[in-house]
Amino acid sequence: MKKAIILAGGAGSRLFPLTKIVCKQLLPVYDKPMICYPLATLMLGGLREVLIISTPKDCPMLRDYLGDGSQFGIRIDYAEQAKPNGIAEAFLIGEKFIGKSGACLILGDNIFYGKLDFFRDALALEKGACVFAYQVRDPERYGVVEFGSDGRAISLEEKPKHPKTHFAVPGLYVYDEQVVDLCKTLKPSGRGELEITDLNLLYLKKNQLHVKALSRGMAWLDTGTQTSLLEAGNYIATIEHRQGLKVACLEEIALRMKFITRNELERTIDKLPKGEYREYLRLVCQEDSTAAPKPVG
Repeated sequence: MKKAIILAGGAGSRLFPLTKIVCKQLLPVYDKPMICYPLATLMLGGLREVLIISTPKDCPMLRDYLGDGSQFGIRIDYAEQAKPNGIAEAFLIGEKFIGKSGACLILGDNIFYGKLDFFRDALALEKGACVFAYQVRDPERYGVVEFGSDGRAISLEEKPKHPKTHFAVPGLYVYDEQVVDLCKTLKPSGRGELEITDLNLLYLKKNQLHVKALSRGMAWLDTGTQTSLLEAGNYIATIEHRQGLKVACLEEIALRMKFITRNELERTIDKLPKGEYREYLRLVCQEDSTAAPKPVG
């Protein structure tokens, strides 16, 4: 089983002054802190060992909110990234945590909504790395992937001024056990960072990089700016109001994934303050176990 990392660092400069009050990953995306959404993706992939990497200032706040993860039937560890030295540095920081396993990394401000079969398939790969491609209007903001006539990736560029395609690489990456050793060979880019694109290029050169294009039915939201944060909140609100089901409700996911029992969830509910969230979890617990299972996300 691969280990999982959430990189929840950064200076939060794009969201200032909001991030002067609290770290970016604890800002609300409609009715839940941002960190719940990437953690939900990992849990829905079946991953139960998670390392959250954040700044020395923000780690205590994240730990105070999520604890050790036992209430969700998972294990959460924490580590500090003193400076924003690049996404790929997460694997060096998490070397001891990863050990000899493969590793999955998700950025703390990325939200995925829809069928996650593409992610589960990637986690099942035994060799190489897997990243994803998503069509966007503004690819120059992201890492960009170019495909050949056979549908295979032939190039990757980090935030190019003149993108070759409109396919961005979302902040979700899956790697085999080579990842830490390969990261140790990386050199800082012109931005002074260990670039995740450079790591992916190493796998591409070894012909071990899988790139899966996400379908139009899959939603990928990046909440790194005020506008995208508002758009994400509105999107989640629309889905929840329409369905009457919550997105990224960690306690519900833990129950549906059988990470915790119904009795364990009931004990968690008893500790929650009165309100709509607690009542929703009460309804989850009261559902007839023989009823058709509801989708969870």
